[in-house]
Amino acid sequence: MSAQREPQRPWRRIRSFIRREGRLTQGQRRALNSLSGDFLLDPTGEPIDQQAIFGRSAPLVLEIGFGNGESLLEMAAMDPERDFIGVEVHRPGLGQLLMGIERLGLKNLRAVGDDAVPFIEQRLLPGSLSQVLLYFPDPWHKKRHHKRRIVQTPFADLIASRLEPNGLWHLATDWQNYAEHMQAVLDPHPAFTPEHQQDGRNARPKWRPKTKFERRGEQLGHPVFDLLYRRVADEN
Repeated sequence: MSAQREPQRPWRRIRSFIRREGRLTQGQRRALNSLSGDFLLDPTGEPIDQQAIFGRSAPLVLEIGFGNGESLLEMAAMDPERDFIGVEVHRPGLGQLLMGIERLGLKNLRAVGDDAVPFIEQRLLPGSLSQVLLYFPDPWHKKRHHKRRIVQTPFADLIASRLEPNGLWHLATDWQNYAEHMQAVLDPHPAFTPEHQQDGRNARPKWRPKTKFERRGEQLGHPVFDLLYRRVADEN
């Protein structure tokens, strides 16, 4: 499967999230009003120009659904040689991330405040990502809601098309049933090869900080699964 392959159409996309606006703090509202122009990217439009956005060409990492941004801020601060884009639909989380970017003086982090799929389809070129992070997505644990899980074959096709050869897709969940679902989708996928133990019970990789959702799951006694999939290199 070539890195240039586009996901098959038509794809009857079912939204994998529900917008829960929540209440904005004064700081979050200020950050959204004053910092969006510098650090928030439009979710749709022409493909992004990484040189224009970050002032350089560097490995590009995409996190889908960064929550309150705590772990994404830590990763960007600890890895200044890479550029990061985080996507989150909830405005309080966006505001919190923008506050963190300002506080830490980060130059290598931008955000998108909308659905990840149109942004990936329209604004990211094939083979432009070195790594994709999907940490603790909504598990939609009721069986009748499994169709809403973001990890489905068409979505995997899309991620594969945007990852560079040998690029890494790192997924984490504290729901065993969702981990099994992820493996059922990705293990047979021709664009990926797994780099984790068969049961997914890996030690947390050093580059992934603990998230709020992970700590909450641990308090409930949930095991954590880290699944690592490497993009198959082109055969030419």
